[in-house]
Amino acid sequence: VGTTPEPYWVSYELDADDGFVTRRLGVTVETASGSHSLDLRHDGAGLWTADGDRVPEVDGALDCDLGLCPLTNTMPVLRHGLHRAPGERDFLMAWVSVPDLTVETSSQTYAHLARTDHSARVRFTSGDFRSDLEFDADGFVVDYPTLAVRLAAR
Repeated sequence: VGTTPEPYWVSYELDADDGFVTRRLGVTVETASGSHSLDLRHDGAGLWTADGDRVPEVDGALDCDLGLCPLTNTMPVLRHGLHRAPGERDFLMAWVSVPDLTVETSSQTYAHLARTDHSARVRFTSGDFRSDLEFDADGFVVDYPTLAVRLAAR
């Protein structure tokens, strides 16, 4: 749910292969004035389409990054085990802006900072933006400062 530039609701489906490489991201944004959607697909060989049209500027990316969505930050972390062991990796991402659903390139870096028995901290950097994300032992985001926090089970 977002409020800028007008109130909206986002729903999405993410499909990835066994190696945590994005296969498909389906996104729908609903506002008071209507809805629009995006069907972003990766062919497994590095080529991308958005609603059936090629998006050559993101060719070579293995991952998508849906704006304001911590789940899509897990894919490169899981694939490279950055929640378990030291390392730093640079990625080209097919970044999807919310709520307009435009697709553009995004250069991103993920760096392992620390690990405990139950969690890990990984620094996410893209351009001038930087955030230290907390992951659980399975590699899923628990805390993305200023964006999202996983609610504890009752």
